[in-house]
Amino acid sequence: MRTILFLIRKEFLQIFRNKFISKAIFGVPIIQMLILVPAITFEIKDVRLAIIDKDMTPESRGLISKLEGSTFFRVSYSTFSESDANDMLHRNKCNIILNIPSGFGKDITTGNQGKLSAVVNAINSSTAQLSWAYLNGVIGDYNMDQIRKNISYSQITVMPQIQITNRYWYNETLNYKYYMLPGILVILVTAIGFLLAGLNMVREKEVGTIEQINVTPVRKFHFIIAKMVPFLIIGLIDLALGLVIGKLAFNIPFEGSIMLMFFAASIFLVAVLGLALFVSTFSATQQQYMFVAFFCMIIFILMSGIFTPYDSMPMWAQDFNLINPVAYLMRINRMVMLKGSTISDISRELYSLTVLAICFSMFAIRRYRKIA
Repeated sequence: MRTILFLIRKEFLQIFRNKFISKAIFGVPIIQMLILVPAITFEIKDVRLAIIDKDMTPESRGLISKLEGSTFFRVSYSTFSESDANDMLHRNKCNIILNIPSGFGKDITTGNQGKLSAVVNAINSSTAQLSWAYLNGVIGDYNMDQIRKNISYSQITVMPQIQITNRYWYNETLNYKYYMLPGILVILVTAIGFLLAGLNMVREKEVGTIEQINVTPVRKFHFIIAKMVPFLIIGLIDLALGLVIGKLAFNIPFEGSIMLMFFAASIFLVAVLGLALFVSTFSATQQQYMFVAFFCMIIFILMSGIFTPYDSMPMWAQDFNLINPVAYLMRINRMVMLKGSTISDISRELYSLTVLAICFSMFAIRRYRKIA
């Protein structure tokens, strides 16, 4: 135990001797939280419309006014030429072309089926789907208004109606920052654990200081534990700093146990640090390690469910996430922070993280070559 404590002290001295790393440890979380949390959002707030109104009736103008009154749409262009509208779409001047044909107003006032044509820019499929859903919603509301105008009061009173009352749980205001901040915290902790720990070990290889450790009686597991502990502590400090920034800057709610969240983050950091040190044993230079680390982090983060729903992934991707520690902490953070989940609710994720932490740490210890 005394040997490990001396090695941990040596690691802290080495870390904070590097001025860049010592500043990055506390500067990166602040910048990352203040920039990424408000910036990363899938909400659509400014869908630009190009209107082709060939009808020019009060009904068509009423539909356009309905769209202009929506918080999602902005009528950027109005033209009678389809080629001009298509050119605007091609030059990214608009997102949707809405074509109102002649006879539209006559059809809906005489009880016939009115027809509209919409062309949606689908380069970004998620944006296109959301824009189309918003457009359908506005047109549906307008359609109901026309139905109420065209039928008598007595018919309205006898028509059976269904009233739906909805409530959004765990994020009642649908604030996207509440959803993204737990995920950004995971990315923050992953970057601290995976990048800095591995680079620290590879740097010792490059400058030759690791050879001084290798010729001592220090055992391999002593060395690996000493490499993990400083970055485990730093990662938890950065997590606490991220939570403080989230509360002060964005008023992020925290419904669960903060101790449970830090307990899960500790297990996660052991897993990530074990994997980082395992990868560093294969790397001779910092450039080699950065290449492998970047490759691993991109896959782990993009497949973790921060940007796309986990259940929407193909089965092979869900199977891959069984060995993806980022996916487990992503779910834990959101469940603890937003739902107030207890240890029984996240037991499966905790067990899986514990298994990964043990396996990755053992891989790092066995792979490390010590010359005594």
